[in-house]
Amino acid sequence: MSRSTLRLAAALCLFVAAAGPALAADKPAGGAAVLSWTPDEQKWGYKHMEEINPTHVFKRGATVHALPMAQTQIDPKWTHDGKTWDTASYMAAMRTSGVLVLKDGKVILERYGLDRGPNDRWTSFSVAKSVTATLVGMAVKDGYIKSLDDPVTTYIPKLTGPGYAGVTVRQLITMTSGVKWNEDYTDPNSDVAKVGFSSDEAGVNPVVSYMRKLPREATPGTKFVYKTGETDLAGILVSSATGKTLSAYLSEKLWAPYGMEQDGIWMDDIAGHERGGCCISITLRDYARIGQFMLDGGKIDGKDVLPDGWVADATAAHVTLPPESGETGYGYFWWLMPGGYSAQGIFGQQIMIYPKERLVIAINSAWPRATGRDLWGAQAVFNEAIRAAAK
Repeated sequence: MSRSTLRLAAALCLFVAAAGPALAADKPAGGAAVLSWTPDEQKWGYKHMEEINPTHVFKRGATVHALPMAQTQIDPKWTHDGKTWDTASYMAAMRTSGVLVLKDGKVILERYGLDRGPNDRWTSFSVAKSVTATLVGMAVKDGYIKSLDDPVTTYIPKLTGPGYAGVTVRQLITMTSGVKWNEDYTDPNSDVAKVGFSSDEAGVNPVVSYMRKLPREATPGTKFVYKTGETDLAGILVSSATGKTLSAYLSEKLWAPYGMEQDGIWMDDIAGHERGGCCISITLRDYARIGQFMLDGGKIDGKDVLPDGWVADATAAHVTLPPESGETGYGYFWWLMPGGYSAQGIFGQQIMIYPKERLVIAINSAWPRATGRDLWGAQAVFNEAIRAAAK
């Protein structure tokens, strides 16, 4: 199964598990129906996820991290698939709701589409995974997590069973636990189709209940398998270690002190815990600020809020991927590309960071399909055109 198919299956599982009560007739249905929303449903629903699924709120602070406009703005032009493109034609063709580019912390391109404006939030899909990994780093810095080489069960004691015995936090956040997992959503008996739906174990999070029963297929640290369930476990681990909700910890450590512009929301699982693997909703400018925070080495007002070397380690190739995958490697829930690294979500959500060029590209979209090489390929060409124009 292709890596893009794995991401699609992951998102489908998340939305099925998060389906809430019946909705009013004028709202699109939640749950798995999100993957078959009409263009109009996407345009409204991606901006209003808190009205469709249960969520937590993470709060902004009293000040805003300024994103000043650069003196020189860009509007790249390029050729792809036999056609000449510019920003406007790309956004129309790719159903892009927002593009924001920062160079040296200043805005050199900001555009909106699909009736979206600067104050409108947009769902992240799996971009949230990279945020969860960053919270893991903050919990290490704060001493809540003593070491990435600690066993996962130190922080999730109920994750008993042979599969996760001896698996470390580092192996969890690189998806190299060695636990056997089937992410094929076409199979109704696959793990991704069943995890988190129900639990017959009172007092145990349904994701933990399911994951702790899985067997091991490889020595921990030796095999990469994309596992939606493990990104949710990482979120549960942070909450368990800190004694706080993911939203409260995110607000405390990043959202308020860094100066994010608006409150954000985070979608819950059926037990009322934020999904570590999916679906924060924030403004385009705040997506860009996440990228700038990473680009600046995880510092706020000159102070480290991540361990020394965390950003470099989190975006290093702990897993090497084949060239045909479109990525060169995988870090701590970050995808690696030539020259940079990326947080990615289906339907065209991305924060792309190019450290040497001091460049951040934040893109939100409502693609007609969740994923595909043609879609990601077109976005990659757009990113390269932005890089060229920004030099």
